[in-house]
Amino acid sequence: MYKHILVPVVFDHNASVEPAVAVSRKLMSDDAKMTLLHVVEQPPSYAATMIPPKVFEESVEHARTEIKKLSEGAAKGANPVVITGHASRAIMDYAHDNDCDCIVIASHKPGLEDYFLGSTAARVVRHSRCDVHVLR
Repeated sequence: MYKHILVPVVFDHNASVEPAVAVSRKLMSDDAKMTLLHVVEQPPSYAATMIPPKVFEESVEHARTEIKKLSEGAAKGANPVVITGHASRAIMDYAHDNDCDCIVIASHKPGLEDYFLGSTAARVVRHSRCDVHVLR
C-alpha cells in the first residue's frame, strides 16, 4: 500500500479524474494522502511575447478553481495543487520533492506522433523514481 499518491489531472480531452481516483483509493494505505496535480505549461518563448501575461495568469487561476472543485467532489479529501512547467518533468519533480511513492496517471491511445515524441505518461513511466500506474 502507498502512503502518498500523486494523480496528475488534465482539463482537456474530456478527461475524467474518477477512474484514477478510484484506483488510487484502492492502492492507498489507511493513513495515506492523495494529491491532485495540474501542470499549466508555459507558452513557448517564440509565442510568449505575443500573449498578454494576464492570459497566462487567468489560465493558472482557472486551473486552481477547477482542481479545487475536484478535491471537493469526485476526489474528496485530496490535496489540490497547480504548478507551472513542462508536464512530464513537473510531475516527476513534484513527486520526488514531495515524497510521493506512486503516480496514477491516465494515458490515451497513442497516435503516430506519440511514437516519435512520446506522451506525457510515457515519459513519466520511463523516468520516474517512484512506482507509476497507467490507466487507459
